Amino acid sequence: MDDQVCPRCKTTKYRNPSLKLMVNVCGHTLCESCVELLFLKGSGSCPECNVALRRSNFRVQLFEDSNVDKEVQIRKRILKDFNKKEDDFGSLDEYNDYLEMIEELVFNLCNNIDIINTNKRIEQYKRDNRDVIMKNKLKLSKDELELEQIVEYEKEQFDQRRKELAMIEAENRKQKTKNKEELIDSLMASYEDANAIVDKFTQKAEQSQIQLPKPVAPPPVAKQTHFSSGIATGFQGQHGFLAVPKLEEGPLYTYEAQGFETDGPAPPSLEEVINSGYIRHIRVENLAEKAGGFQTNVSCLRAIQEALAGLYHG
Repeated sequence: MDDQVCPRCKTTKYRNPSLKLMVNVCGHTLCESCVELLFLKGSGSCPECNVALRRSNFRVQLFEDSNVDKEVQIRKRILKDFNKKEDDFGSLDEYNDYLEMIEELVFNLCNNIDIINTNKRIEQYKRDNRDVIMKNKLKLSKDELELEQIVEYEKEQFDQRRKELAMIEAENRKQKTKNKEELIDSLMASYEDANAIVDKFTQKAEQSQIQLPKPVAPPPVAKQTHFSSGIATGFQGQHGFLAVPKLEEGPLYTYEAQGFETDGPAPPSLEEVINSGYIRHIRVENLAEKAGGFQTNVSCLRAIQEALAGLYHG
């Protein structure tokens, strides 16, 4: 954004490093000096599009493209009143139509398309949905409450950890200075080997150094009660959900064996298949097949049932 230039006085960021470009609802930019000069009485017209503007509506340009700032401001103003959630609609199609209507309004205002009728639609919507808009403004969603509490907790933990780190670093510096002085005194007064003394003090310094504490994970979010004063009070005995309705339990399920009509002779039972030699000439399953649930006698019984089924059908 080094090539910023005021369209009126042609001041650039290169010539004035402290240049601040301001943008209003029309999307055209002016430097701070031109805003103070042109809007000295509090209101005036844009030098490029002659739209009536107020000085209080000027804000610092955040993006390189002023149209992006314009869209951000328009979207904030629209979503301030168009604040319905998905739960306020009967179906997903109605909610999607509502979102498309919002995008159409934002697009028209950003591109100066049918401004008069677009503003009329917005005012008509505000009149028709005044109660819903006020209710949604006063209601803070559960996710926003939990997010706010998590951010507050992390901020407190960050401040506490920063204080602990500062205290630990100060204590380590003090201990390091003390060990250095003791090492110098020992080297001056002792007749031992200097390398042995240095090694001993190095180990002592490593043992006496305070370790940094590990960060603590945030606790589970507690339910909160918000009063009109804005104070968030946690109350463990009260939850934000309705009680789960208790279902009346019916009688216990009783299994009843089902009968099948095969239109053929009655097949043998599983015991007869095993004892009567049906599986005598069939390969026995191996360990892998047995682990997978395959059984030779059951497969043989099913083959006999399929062979006998339908013989009497005519």
